[in-house]
Amino acid sequence: MYLSIPKKYRWQAVLLISFAIIVIIACLYTFLYLSHDPSYTNLDRRLEGMGFEHPLGTDHLGRDILTRLLLGGQQTIGFSLMALGVALLLGIPIGLISGYKRGVIDRLFMRIADGFLAFPDTIVAIVLSGLLGPGIGNLVLAIVMVKWVNYARLVRSTVLSESQKEYVLVARTNGLSSIKIMWKHLVPHILGNVLVMASLDLGKIILLISSLSYIGLGAQPPVPEWGAMLNESRPHFQSSPELMIYPGLAIVVVVLITNLIGDYLRDHFDVKKEVQR
Repeated sequence: MYLSIPKKYRWQAVLLISFAIIVIIACLYTFLYLSHDPSYTNLDRRLEGMGFEHPLGTDHLGRDILTRLLLGGQQTIGFSLMALGVALLLGIPIGLISGYKRGVIDRLFMRIADGFLAFPDTIVAIVLSGLLGPGIGNLVLAIVMVKWVNYARLVRSTVLSESQKEYVLVARTNGLSSIKIMWKHLVPHILGNVLVMASLDLGKIILLISSLSYIGLGAQPPVPEWGAMLNESRPHFQSSPELMIYPGLAIVVVVLITNLIGDYLRDHFDVKKEVQR
């Protein structure tokens, strides 16, 4: 799909994309080069300041902060993207089938959706994580179980509206199968809305993974993850506040980037384009 960007907003798009690329490159950097073992402890060099060997210093166990911060980005952003991707893979097909077929399938889906939406996402995720047990894998599963409903409802509402329009009725009259109608005529109409919602939701998922890891339901030590790093650094905040500032600032910057991209797409992505036939 073609995204028309007004000239006065192009510098904002370039800036946001540049920030996103820098974050991705910084996290992927540790795959190519690791100057320090993120789990290696050296109590003789604990709480060192910035230096040539340790650009951001060391933590309370003598581990290199920069290495753990970059690996933490892989954990936090990577698992957030995984949770978002699985939620999309579940929510889009269910919403399509529910909105197009209706009947018993739609009623069953709505009852399930009402059950999930009766409580805030964070509360449901905490309960599910507690039931499944601590661990980043269980946390991702809990987030998927919470988030897929939102995308299914969004897709369902769009399909309910579009399936009553003339071009869909003509396609049915011409004998086009339900799968082809959904793929050729309905999916292009939902992509814009789903893309905007996903870009805005990514920041929420990052915050959710970080916050639940902070309280011990996500990544477990010594795995570097931004929320877990905040939790480990909490007792040393007064003596070495930078231990919490670095991962906290990383979370703020990444979430801000995702929100700005989501707002930009929401303002400038035309989701009502005519479907090319």
